[in-house]
Amino acid sequence: MAETTTAYTEDLPPGSLITRDGQMQWAGLLMGPGTPYEIDRGGLAGWEDLPEYDSSDADHPTAHGAWPGARYAKPRKVGATVWTVPPQSGTESSLSAMRALRQALLLGDSERWLAVRLHGETLAVRARVSQRVLAADRTYTTQGVSRASVQWHATDPRRYSVTEQTAVTGAPQPESGLSWPLTWPLYWGQTSSTGDVNADNAGSAPTHPLIGFTGPCTNPTVTDRASGRRLRYQITLTAGDELVVDTAAGTVTLNGTASRRNTAAADSSPEELFAFEPGRAQLAFRPDTYDTGARMTVRWRDAEW
Repeated sequence: MAETTTAYTEDLPPGSLITRDGQMQWAGLLMGPGTPYEIDRGGLAGWEDLPEYDSSDADHPTAHGAWPGARYAKPRKVGATVWTVPPQSGTESSLSAMRALRQALLLGDSERWLAVRLHGETLAVRARVSQRVLAADRTYTTQGVSRASVQWHATDPRRYSVTEQTAVTGAPQPESGLSWPLTWPLYWGQTSSTGDVNADNAGSAPTHPLIGFTGPCTNPTVTDRASGRRLRYQITLTAGDELVVDTAAGTVTLNGTASRRNTAAADSSPEELFAFEPGRAQLAFRPDTYDTGARMTVRWRDAEW
């Protein structure tokens, strides 16, 4: 059965409802200053913390210490205490505010955006509600003010900028060359497309891009000169075809339906390892053959620990 969606459970763009510092948006529910849902003075737990991690460090068998290995972050847990303070007194107003909170803080399978704005910066994670404790105490019974303890579980612990960045480049095109008869100063022409594009990650954590290859071209290839990683697919894309690589999910999809991960070449990096480290990624789009209209579109968000 399809999950019922209300205005409070809709997966709205992250931070689209936030208007001031201290506010928090969960799906379609806005909490914090100026809303019926005030965040307790204790604030958020786990929001600015480094997530827990697994380590592959190996102990030295005959010496002190260990060999340093890779470290992989575990899911992030974010907790808060929310006070429901209805804008009007009365049983109907209190019940309406409580019902909205129930609808928003449901036990669902799909992750949604949890966004927080602090000092003008809005960051967001994809999360699900893992715990909800609504106190039905005397304060709620007599005054309509309730306290809710909430915890969210984000399988991806990175916090992302709410603004998605986009870079587009066509395949390399040759310069037009010299015109005859020659005149001084010589004009060599201008390249319409170099096939190169930069992607800046201004955060502190690696971020996984979404890469789209559009035909007509064969064997679309992108190389990050900064890291040396490469994605290459042995496939022919006709005009209008689009091959989308979701490096976070590790999927390769043709025209939105058919999986084509099996077309990855032997020298292609695993999709999950193709990430932009903090700083600048230098991407080169180099299909084997191509025609006018072939292009590469890259989308990403800055990522923070």
